[in-house]
Order: sequence, then structure tokens, then C-alpha cells
Amino acid sequence: MPTQERKDIRNIAIIAHVDHGKTTLVDAMLRQAHVFRDNQVVVERVMDSNDLERERGITILAKNTALNYRGVKINIVDTPGHADFGGEVERVLNMVDGVLLLVDAVDGPMPQTRFVLRKALELGHRAIVVVNKIDRSTARPSFVTNGTFDLFIELGATDAQAEFPIIYTNAIEGKAWRVPPAPFSAGPPMEGDGIDLQPLFDAILDYLNGPKIDPDAPTQMLVTALSYDDYKGRIAIGRVFAGSMTKGQEVMRIAVDGTQYKAKLATVYTHQGLERIEVDSVAAGDIAAVTGLPDIFIGETIADALNPIALPPIRVEEPTVRMVFGVNTSPFTGREGKWGTSRKLRERLFKELEQNVALRVEDGQSADTFMVSGRGELHLVILIETMRREGYEFQVGKPEVIFHEGPTAKHSSPMRTCISKCRRNTSAR
Repeated sequence: MPTQERKDIRNIAIIAHVDHGKTTLVDAMLRQAHVFRDNQVVVERVMDSNDLERERGITILAKNTALNYRGVKINIVDTPGHADFGGEVERVLNMVDGVLLLVDAVDGPMPQTRFVLRKALELGHRAIVVVNKIDRSTARPSFVTNGTFDLFIELGATDAQAEFPIIYTNAIEGKAWRVPPAPFSAGPPMEGDGIDLQPLFDAILDYLNGPKIDPDAPTQMLVTALSYDDYKGRIAIGRVFAGSMTKGQEVMRIAVDGTQYKAKLATVYTHQGLERIEVDSVAAGDIAAVTGLPDIFIGETIADALNPIALPPIRVEEPTVRMVFGVNTSPFTGREGKWGTSRKLRERLFKELEQNVALRVEDGQSADTFMVSGRGELHLVILIETMRREGYEFQVGKPEVIFHEGPTAKHSSPMRTCISKCRRNTSAR
């Protein structure tokens, strides 16, 4: 199938370990691309719109934004930095063509850096390494870049992937350098360095490829996220891999199991800044949001009605921890929440599966208990706190590690295996 590269679009994800300044960097990129008005009051970490994200200072849900630079539209996906939300990272990497790998100028590559980079390399993505917080007096740019290169080689990067550019940034001040600034570099800075984020924007356009598309092929869009609007209903978000998505178009929804359902697109949106803008159509290579499919789920394909061809479904790693959720049986039941019956609890837990692709929910041993499995304790804690704030009252059991049968017929744990590997890699450095 002949393909061509769209030069006017870049689809990128920003991946990093938690608290390395990823969301702050996105803030600076949006400001310098004039997404906001000059007199507009913008809160810090504008992409962390969830209350829990702001309170905890971490990104929990992947979010889309877009900006324009030198006539090129750059679709940016801000991803979570904690390993417990790796399912968010895994699904959004399917709709980008390259990544910005953000590492702390002091800490260097961390366990989550290894996880997300491995996923990106497996998908064939090229990466730009961004060494952030270069203004810190304890910064170690040489140590960090060497450690990052070693990590690329260890994870099996190709020659092209290992030849990555390095950009040094101070995200808070919105500045970038192509060579380490003083006192880490003996020579003068390159022209344009240390003024704004232009070196980073230029690297994105010069190094990362645009999406490969076949505009004449049958429509194909992989749904990687869901949203909801009180008036429009369920909104499916994903990348258009082939053809185009047009308002009023007859399409075929292909479920993960291959079942096909006829549907019609009610509205089509594209991203512009932090907003969704309604348009008549979105061409292949861009990231779109569509309505009119009330039963769509993440991982499904929206395809041409006459020639429906499914895209490979999204695969995420299995959960590592589980907890029992049940109806509150304490003497204080009914004092805080609005909904506490097993029916309401079951509805809410299974509804969570529509967006939380790394979560698993099963009926428990009794009618009023449910077994909920996630990628880690924080993953489940965020779900518990979200449900509590929504008015649900329930009780939970202690977290249990999920064991699986290892290659030597002995029980082993995904979580313990991951931790032991991370510790070995850290000590090796």
C-alpha cells in the first residue's frame, strides 16, 4: 500500500518519570506558541485539570493538546509519569510518531523512564532526549546523557533510534539549549540558545517524522481515549490512520473481538490548543475526536462502511495488584456516601473499564463484593478516592500481589520482578 509522509503535522508524546517537569514544560511550550492570549490568566500545570492531579502534583490521565510552529501542527500528548498509570502511556503511544523523553538533570533515567522508553522503542518511535532542570547547581548533564544512551542500547534501540538529539531545558523559565549552558560547557552557547524554547521546537520538526498516511485508503481510526459531553454523549478520540473522518459519514465500528456495527458520525473535532474545535472533516495523520457512537470502547476501530479493515487492538500489560471492593458493612454505613448498594457499586466499577484499560473487575465470591485489579497500589488508590468524591460508599480489603506461573513452574510476581530489575539496573549504574 503506497504511503506518503505528512510534512505539516507532528504527533508526539512527552514521557518522563514522575516529577521531572514534564507538565511544566508543556505549559511553557503552549505559552510560547501563543496558545493563550497575552492578557489571559493561566494556572500552572494547565494540563493537570483533574482535582486529584493538582492536589498530588502528578499526571494521572493522558491529555491531548495542539500548537502551531512554523506552519506545522504539533499534536502533543501529556502522559502520566508514574508506573501505576502505565496503561495510559501504552495506549497513547499508539497514536504518535515520536516522543520527547524527559529526564532530570540530576536524577537521570529512573525506573519509569525505562518502562515508557521500552514501549516507545518497541513501536519504532524515535526520541528526542530533553534534559530538564539544567539550572540546578547539582545538575550532571554528562552523567545523565551517558546513562540515557546506555539505557537506549540496553533496551535494544536501533542505530537510528540511538542517534538521538539532546536538548537541555529550564522548563520553569521556558529556555532551551543545544549544548549544556555554563558552567557545564566551556564554550559559548550556540546562536538562539538560552532565549526561549526554539531549539526544542526546531528539533521536533527536524528530527521527528510526520505521520505516514494513505489518504486514498479506506477510513481507519483507532480509538485510544474516551470523553463525555452532556449534550454530545460519548466522544471517541484517536488518530486517523487512513482516509478521513467526515461529519455525517457512514462508518463501521469494529469491536476488539471483530464484531462489526454500522454507525454514523454526528460531529468531528480536531484539537487546537486546549480546545476541541468542530470541523467538517479530519484527514489521515491527524488526531480527531468524533461523536455519534454511543457504545464505542477504547481499542476499537472506526472503519469505512463499505470496506471495514480493523487496526491491531491496544495491548497493555497485565495488572500486578488486586483488592476486594464491597458494600460497607460497618456500623457507620450510610453516613457519608449517597450510593452504597452492590448494584450501584457494580455499575460504577464496570463503567470505569470503559476508559481505564489497565484495570480489571470481576465479581467476587459473594454478591456484594468485587475483585478489582490494577497496575499498582496508587492506581487503585486513585480509583478509590475518585469514587469516594463522587458519593460512593464502600469498603476495601488489603492489596494483594497477583502471582503468575513463571517459566520454571514457580510462582513469581510481576511487581516483584519489575522492582528487582529496576534495583539491579540502578545499582549497576
